[in-house]
Amino acid sequence: MPGPPADGPADRFPVADGPVAVLANPTAGRGRHRTLLPRLLDGLAGAGRPVRLLAASGPGEAEAACRAAVAEGVGALVAIGGDGTVHRAMQAVAGTAVPFGPVPAGTGNDFALDTGFPADPVAAVDVIASALRADRTHVVDLARMTGVDGAERWFGAVLAAGFDAIVNERANRMRWPRGPRRYDLAILVELARLRPRHYTLRLDGVPLDLDAVLVAVGNCPTYGGGMRICPAADPTDGLLDVVVAGRVNRRTLIRVKPRIYQGTHVSHPLVTSYRARTVELAADGIVTYADGERSLELPVTISAVPGALRLLR
Repeated sequence: MPGPPADGPADRFPVADGPVAVLANPTAGRGRHRTLLPRLLDGLAGAGRPVRLLAASGPGEAEAACRAAVAEGVGALVAIGGDGTVHRAMQAVAGTAVPFGPVPAGTGNDFALDTGFPADPVAAVDVIASALRADRTHVVDLARMTGVDGAERWFGAVLAAGFDAIVNERANRMRWPRGPRRYDLAILVELARLRPRHYTLRLDGVPLDLDAVLVAVGNCPTYGGGMRICPAADPTDGLLDVVVAGRVNRRTLIRVKPRIYQGTHVSHPLVTSYRARTVELAADGIVTYADGERSLELPVTISAVPGALRLLR
């Protein structure tokens, strides 16, 4: 069973004057929380600050709107949606003093739940509003990823760099079918093509060459809506957890996959776990997915950055 959420140290941190900027994704969770938005905004306004809803029609615009809001001096940033919405907003506040509140309203809410926010969006907003009134924050770590061209991205939950990333990449290229069936079909196609790939890792400078079908780097334990792929990851320990599934065949992968929800897959003899502050990861033909979002192509360098995010909790 999942353990208690990680808990960073609480402190009183005066929130700067300025409105609370809100990024909301009305399509998150297939729109099931769309009608809640006015109530959530009212709840945030109960903290005694003006609330500013950011306008964005897509992921790129959403990220740009968050960056602009932070540059203009908002007091806090709140993201209402799933892990993708949180990931976009996180790029603007990572490494800054601007506090952040993730409101879980998507299909996958791994970062918010792993860092101790209630699963109910209304309850999460109550927690954020209370923290704003009390100038209370909890600091947590983030992972900073850098590509060979110097491109930089942050993630809060898990970076996928193996079979799971390959499935996402295929699903994103497909135009049919729509909805979850597209992802299911992508899994079937990639299972038929499954083969170990050669990876080169450097863990805090120590080289490691291996063949694997799955590599995940976790700041938090879960991804994909509650799959505990890196079950021992703790976003307050200054370290990254690396979980590797080696030369696994199709039958074994299918048999082991259900165990990921409990995190017991790490006891399988073909699964190995590591822990490091800095992870250098290389393989041919892999585009990574961070917090479920398409990210940088390998090779990348991933560093744990302690206290990179102030959560309103």
